[in-house]
Amino acid sequence: MRTQRMTLSVSVLALLTLAACGTESGSGSGKESGEGGDSVRSDVPVTGVAWRVDSVTVGGKKTEAPEGARLEIDPKGRATADFGCNHISVDARVEGDRITLGKPVTTQMACDVKIEKFEKAAIDAMGGEHTAKLSGDRLTLTTEGGDSMALSEEKPADLVGTRWAVTTLLSGETATTVPADLPKEKAPHLTLSEDGTVEGNSGCNSFRGQATVKGSTITFGPVAGTRKMCPEAEMATERAVLAALNGKVTYTIKGKALTLTAADGKGIGATATPAGGGSGSQHG
Repeated sequence: MRTQRMTLSVSVLALLTLAACGTESGSGSGKESGEGGDSVRSDVPVTGVAWRVDSVTVGGKKTEAPEGARLEIDPKGRATADFGCNHISVDARVEGDRITLGKPVTTQMACDVKIEKFEKAAIDAMGGEHTAKLSGDRLTLTTEGGDSMALSEEKPADLVGTRWAVTTLLSGETATTVPADLPKEKAPHLTLSEDGTVEGNSGCNSFRGQATVKGSTITFGPVAGTRKMCPEAEMATERAVLAALNGKVTYTIKGKALTLTAADGKGIGATATPAGGGSGSQHG
């Protein structure tokens, strides 16, 4: 399944500052002089933060977000989102506490019905001008019509010791989702351990090998695995996953999202899963 190539024309997006700070020197109480009210200060920037999408409310109906739904505004001014299936990007303009988002540009992958329903609601909630409210590590974007998106800062997951569920197969600027109908026990995943090993399942067979982490790179040694034959969809996934776990790759972690990319542009995207959420530490 192929995605269409995304293009994006982005206007300059200023760093959003919503913190209200006291004006009197030596004031450490958090109260503004003569006001008696709280002066809220947040050290959480809006740009360069992986925001987890918690829910969207459209037409008065609130819908909880699926696991892995996220939105990010990078320091260069690009706003991108992933609500569980497609990759979405938008033009954005910020003026004070107002954020205006343009028409979303989205890939066209087929999605699970439930995720597709949420994605449509989220895209509807993204359009137009929003009032932004930042409180601690929580951000709320509300349209003039009252639709809203609730987000919270997503702390980066640990590379080592986390069970990473592979969700996306990358090839240059093309991304395809891992087939949703793979048997649960064969869903591709990997876990890196403190002893310098990696193990998991590549889509058909389980595997184990060496993995050396240095700076922003991981060097994978040859992996050994079982040798079962599976239906072609599973074998195709396996070939793509194993190709991404071969030699030196660059990794990035944004919130709970991990991306591994080789020099030739091939790689995988994965999402951190809860502890005990699968058999990531089992081999066989």
